[in-house]
Amino acid sequence: MGIYEELVARGLIAQVTDEKEIREMVNNGKATFYIGFDCTADSLHVGHFMALCLMKRLQMAGNKPIALIGDGTTLIGDPSGRTDMRKMLTREDIKYNAECFKRQMERFIDFSDGKALMLHNAEWLEPLNYIELLREVGACFSVNNMLRAECYKQRMEKGLSFLEFNYMIMQSYDFYYMFQHYGCNMQFGGNDQWSNMLGGTELIRRKLGKDAHAMTITLLLNSEGKKMGKTAAGAVWLDPNKTSPYEFYQYWRNVGDADVLKCIRMLTFLPLDQIDEMDKWEGSRLNRAKEILAYELTSLVHGEEEAKKAETAAKALFVGGGDSSNMPTTELTGDELDDGTMNIMSILVRSGLCASKSDARRNIQQGGVTVDDEKITDIGRNYSADELKKGIVVKRGKKNFNKVILK
Repeated sequence: MGIYEELVARGLIAQVTDEKEIREMVNNGKATFYIGFDCTADSLHVGHFMALCLMKRLQMAGNKPIALIGDGTTLIGDPSGRTDMRKMLTREDIKYNAECFKRQMERFIDFSDGKALMLHNAEWLEPLNYIELLREVGACFSVNNMLRAECYKQRMEKGLSFLEFNYMIMQSYDFYYMFQHYGCNMQFGGNDQWSNMLGGTELIRRKLGKDAHAMTITLLLNSEGKKMGKTAAGAVWLDPNKTSPYEFYQYWRNVGDADVLKCIRMLTFLPLDQIDEMDKWEGSRLNRAKEILAYELTSLVHGEEEAKKAETAAKALFVGGGDSSNMPTTELTGDELDDGTMNIMSILVRSGLCASKSDARRNIQQGGVTVDDEKITDIGRNYSADELKKGIVVKRGKKNFNKVILK
């Protein structure tokens, strides 16, 4: 089985423009491909995880990845999947975010000895002369076709700025430029990027001739992966300072029964024959599958040592007898106590398990809060300094835990 067939078997391929040629190129390690990452935050999140894993798989098969840092396109903003205009970032913010991305990508992609490239599209986008750009590529884009693109259609009612309308042209120009200057012959992206990617392929072929081998491929569920990066508690980041390894582990440990084998197939590097056997698992064995998923992905992002710590901490909560020292912990100081005690609502807010005291009150009244496995029903429950010095494990709902201790 070649790498292309493996990607299909793992459910990663959704659409392609030239399947026969793409299969031959990636199976023989001839693809120089890019995936773009706009610098809208100071960390990648789990919505980017599939793209990083894909780049790693293809590089292992001998292909050359280009991680394109969109410091130029971030200045415009991608309307894909959005209901309103993205917040405008300063150049300083974008530069800082790009540096954070680089450190995280290096855990997945080998950039040594020219095995992969990291490029910044501001290098070629910022020097562009607007009139020259219009003359060079403007005639290659049909406004009618652009307005039919899903990424623009969903914004038409609320309003689409002319700034964002240019995003497709900028992304298409990226592919055109890298094709000419870096030998980039293939682009990958999510379903939500399909129209933009087709624009790049069409631009190359119209400017350089029908025989220009520029190919396009999309990933199944990558647009869902972006949604997957958001939870009720906020985004699930790859930066351990924003989402701890334990929280990252718990996120995957708590995926739905219907999704766990799909996630294992798409995101882990376990052999397909092993996953095929796991596909037969039912009932309680699915919990074991979730543990495998959580461990494998935490190990990929944070390393094996952190994955083991997270697994141990989870067992302390779910099966007892484990080491709770690696559980997310909130350390209180004496001056935070009120007459030597702290109210349960204050504890929930201080630990980050609830956003406000009204949120804490609602969770308690709905029976969603336990402390050391005891359900809390009294919003007036206070904990003494002695109790807090020993440490209490506070739980909100089924998935959110925090150890609170007075130092």
